[in-house]
Amino acid sequence: MDIASKQPVAQRNGDGPHPSRMYARRSSVPERACPTRPRWRAASTSPDVPKASPLFRLVSDHLHRLQTVYDERFAREYGPWRPVVAQVADKFLECGVLDHGFARIRCDACTHEYLLAFSCKCRYFCPSGHAKRLAIWTQWLDTTLLAPVPHRQVVLTIPKRLRAYCLYRRRLLGEIARVAARTVTAAIRTLTGERDLAVGIVACLQTHGSRANWHPHLHLLVTDGGFRLDGTFVTWPAHDTARLTEAFRRAVLRLFVRLELFDEEQAAGMLTWPHSGFHVHTAVWVPEDDRAFVTRLARYCARNPVALERLTYDRAAKAVTYRSDKADGPTAGTETADPLEFLARVLVHIPDKGHVTTRYYGWYANRPPWHEGQGGARRSGRATRDRPRPTAGADRGHPPVGEGPTAALLQQIFEVDPLRCPVLPRRDAASSPSSPRRR
Repeated sequence: MDIASKQPVAQRNGDGPHPSRMYARRSSVPERACPTRPRWRAASTSPDVPKASPLFRLVSDHLHRLQTVYDERFAREYGPWRPVVAQVADKFLECGVLDHGFARIRCDACTHEYLLAFSCKCRYFCPSGHAKRLAIWTQWLDTTLLAPVPHRQVVLTIPKRLRAYCLYRRRLLGEIARVAARTVTAAIRTLTGERDLAVGIVACLQTHGSRANWHPHLHLLVTDGGFRLDGTFVTWPAHDTARLTEAFRRAVLRLFVRLELFDEEQAAGMLTWPHSGFHVHTAVWVPEDDRAFVTRLARYCARNPVALERLTYDRAAKAVTYRSDKADGPTAGTETADPLEFLARVLVHIPDKGHVTTRYYGWYANRPPWHEGQGGARRSGRATRDRPRPTAGADRGHPPVGEGPTAALLQQIFEVDPLRCPVLPRRDAASSPSSPRRR
């Protein structure tokens, strides 16, 4: 299947024609009418599909108004307005719209073709773009990174008093993630009696709660034990979650004192609270042979702040209704909010440029110290437990798309084989080049 593209030529500075004059380059294949399909047909990302989304309509209706009143109404609760928010929102309004760029996909056998609009590739805002990122990332986890051993999900939360610090100091949650990884590693080493045990940790930094509210916390995907220097895996024994919570609590308070966010007297006062607000949950366990569950769990750990199936936007009533994903508890139920307030609440979760929201520690780190030196299977770089070690220096948060089985990934997401013509399903496509990148 031949893919030809025409990059959009319209520019914001006025250079070039209007986006509506964009066109797709014609292929050199002779024109032959398809007996069962029209000549041109938009793909599933036709202009009507993204514009019908409640989030798209909410952003297009209220983004400009929000920018004019944000400092007065919302800056105190959600922090100052950041330039990256407007940039991501503008890209989102162009996502999946043919006027802003597309690829033309054509079958050489029957000349059937359609247009596929470019996506914005934005993270933690666009549900479509973030879902594609998660699909690529979880496939990379399954095929490249995760060891064939049991894993456990560890969720760590901090009290409300400390959450505001993460709002105005965005990289603070990354510092807390490092403290959490050290705390969990120390707990496993202590219980196993293995001081040099290497624990694999994938840390996902989340800032949203079940109602898209500001709730910074951590989701850790942890090997249920650790590796010795010779590659032998040692299981994490039964542990006391209360002791782990207390260790995490004291470590975070020491971090805040070291960063001079508050003094030792304030930290000592928080240690006297009967209900500290810190919590560690470790009940979710994944057996080593359940790879499907561990990838689903990873997608949940790094999920998008907004779920479209739980969002309703009434343009006439100027109201947004959002349903919680919790069946019980204080955050369960459905909430109706003002469109401007809900939009400000959602936009606050957009990460800054360059901010790493997925981190890797211990056995899953880029260059752990035991890679160097002599002795031990891990040090010598030999594969252990039928798993090759991760490539040092690779960008853990953004695995390259072109190196994976893209066709199989598309088939998994959209339940359609991109290498087969929809008109002639028994014939393979002539070729399947990767889709062109967005400008």
